[in-house]
Amino acid sequence: MRLEPITWDRLTDTLADRIAALDPADGGAWPRIGLDGAPAAGTGGLARSLAEALRVRGRSAQVVDTEGFLRPASLRFEYGHQDPDAYYDGWFDTGALWREVLGPLDPGGDGRILPDLWDPAADRATRSPYVQLPPGAVLLLHGPLLLGKWFPFDLTVHLALAPGALRRRTPPEARWTLPAFARYEDEVAPESAADVLVRADDPRRPAWGAGPA
Repeated sequence: MRLEPITWDRLTDTLADRIAALDPADGGAWPRIGLDGAPAAGTGGLARSLAEALRVRGRSAQVVDTEGFLRPASLRFEYGHQDPDAYYDGWFDTGALWREVLGPLDPGGDGRILPDLWDPAADRATRSPYVQLPPGAVLLLHGPLLLGKWFPFDLTVHLALAPGALRRRTPPEARWTLPAFARYEDEVAPESAADVLVRADDPRRPAWGAGPA
């Protein structure tokens, strides 16, 4: 994939135009977008910018953070508080994401999703109310390790950081997760798997490339 420099504003507008023009897969009513990247890459900021850009274009959007779908502490920390393989394989409740977020947006689904399920700080259910998405609304699901799970996305965007940049921008207390992202690169190759690649090593000067629309 050939990369070219771009500003974040131009990237947001370009992605919003592409998303607004999407025909959801299999005749579904709600496009599902996956914004993948390590926490240090800032997928949440891009998701919120895209939501606003889509609203300007007359499309409502719902941002969902996978941090709201962490498993309970008893499961996350079964093998200790800093086990990279546990983080990779078992921290995020992929079954709940299927059931409560992605599945209801399948063709024939009711469009009623749960924006979050678990509060990791309090280690209890959030008890958030369900959100009814109108037809045509866009789901922007963002977080780490999203690719390679057969999630039914209509478009995937990977925010990539080189190993050095990832280490520099990851807080010291979270650097134990870095082997999980190295494993992700080896097993999933997200830069090749995503429809759109954004290199964000220098947060002021991103570069991007995309496959055919």
